[in-house]
Amino acid sequence: MRRLARRIAPLIAVAAFAQETAPLTLEEAAALALRNHPRVAAARLSAEASQETAKQTRTQLSPVFAANFTGSVAEHGGRIGAGQLNASSLFSRTGAGISITQVLFDFGRVSALTASAKSRAAAQTEMSAAVRAEVLLRVHEAYFRALSARALERVARETLEARKLILRQISALVASNLRSTLDQSFAELNAIEAELAVDRAENEARSAMVHLAAAVGSGEERSYRLADPEMPEPLAPDAEALSREAIRGRPDIASLRLNVEAARQFAESERRQSLPSVTATGVGGFLGIRDQRLRPHYAALGLNLNIPVFNGGLFDSRRREAGLRAEVSSHELRDLEIRVARDVRAAWIDAGNAYRRLALTGKTLEYAGKTVRLARSRYELGLATVVELNQAELSRTSAEVTAAAARYDYLWRRSVLNYHAGALR
Repeated sequence: MRRLARRIAPLIAVAAFAQETAPLTLEEAAALALRNHPRVAAARLSAEASQETAKQTRTQLSPVFAANFTGSVAEHGGRIGAGQLNASSLFSRTGAGISITQVLFDFGRVSALTASAKSRAAAQTEMSAAVRAEVLLRVHEAYFRALSARALERVARETLEARKLILRQISALVASNLRSTLDQSFAELNAIEAELAVDRAENEARSAMVHLAAAVGSGEERSYRLADPEMPEPLAPDAEALSREAIRGRPDIASLRLNVEAARQFAESERRQSLPSVTATGVGGFLGIRDQRLRPHYAALGLNLNIPVFNGGLFDSRRREAGLRAEVSSHELRDLEIRVARDVRAAWIDAGNAYRRLALTGKTLEYAGKTVRLARSRYELGLATVVELNQAELSRTSAEVTAAAARYDYLWRRSVLNYHAGALR
């Protein structure tokens, strides 16, 4: 009884898992991933945060208003004798007022910093699009893997039914003394191997569903009824146009290109750091409780010209560092463009080979079917052994597995090509 329970329990679990199926097309899976996947959300929020950095940099050119409330108690008639240079008289008073500070001119340093921050924000937006494309690629991979696993499971079940049929036929012939028990043993062995193949195919199909659920951003194990996508448009005649399109439109290349521009703008802002700046400051307010020698209100306006003279070569070092980092980013961009062009060409070749395999696997399956029919006829006529029949059955099973996988391998290769060419968005 316990053995029976142990054997039935996995079947019940698989059956329960299979009942929780929901229809899912490739387009729906992609939309689900873009809506639910945490990497997509994190990339979008990072892009929004970068926009705030650009705003923060720009505020350095905005006026700064501050309200002040001050009270002090002092020894009347006293003077400050040590410390910084300032107004040395001491007075008891309470007062309230405002101060305004405004940068009037800084030779465009803040403007260059702001432009750099905007470029980096735009680069982060492009990187968000690159993350979306990568998530979609993972969805396509998991979807086609699940379809291939389901197809292999179907082939395994059909193979099992075919071998059970052969086993019943050979068993009937053995019972009639028309075939030896050796033939029946071979048939039973083949049926058991087919059962093992079904078990492996079921496990692979379930594993593929786990990966698909994770790819669409679900943390739960789910099973889907997958729709077979249509074949894509014919492959482009050559990869050079795709390479140029990828270099022009890939979001990760656009992101790095914007980062290069941001690095150059930052280097320009560092160069301008050693130039003078002019700042205006204004204050005004009134006094409450005060020494009678003080006026009841006050106001003042001042200008400050700051001219950097010497700071140990800090500004020169920062300028050279920023310039060198800009050059590094430029070389990294060129390296990425070369790698993308290589990946596009390699993906185009792989997709072409996968497409040619479709026709070849179709022919292989056709000839394998003819071989099985011929071997079965010869076996029934007593002109062939069961070994020949089993070999023909094995060849057909192998051809069916290859043909089932070839279609989804081609679709996957096309998705990889679209990703490298920047068409997967």
